[in-house]
Amino acid sequence: MTAGARGRNRSSELPKHADKRHVVYLACPYGDGDARLRRERFEAATRAAAQLIKQGYIVYSPITMTHPIDAVLGGGKETLGSDYWVDYDEAFMDFCSEMIILRAPGWDESRGIKREIEYFAAREKPIRLMDSDGSLHPINIKNASRGG
Repeated sequence: MTAGARGRNRSSELPKHADKRHVVYLACPYGDGDARLRRERFEAATRAAAQLIKQGYIVYSPITMTHPIDAVLGGGKETLGSDYWVDYDEAFMDFCSEMIILRAPGWDESRGIKREIEYFAAREKPIRLMDSDGSLHPINIKNASRGG
């Protein structure tokens, strides 16, 4: 942190979207038998979270948070799976105002994302898709878990 940044009131510098009561939940496919693919998905989710933060959103990215923990608990070779993380995810989903799904390969086939969509839809919270360029698109909740 620079000397000038230390003296500033950080809350007045928050981008226009940043509202501590409006937190987005970033969903991304994760579980797979291939540790390399899980790592790539972790990196994609982390890049997407960074893009959203640059756009001014407050972001909770479960894959960014839990991948390193999952790797330790699973011994680095296997994932504990999305079922293991349900209670953790739901605690954060309760708090989050909307869900953004990273449109990464497999998002529309992910059991975890399907469960997350159902959770947000049941609470009538908005759900959007995010492309790799950071653009966001609302989706039809009735068809969201079937890819569109």
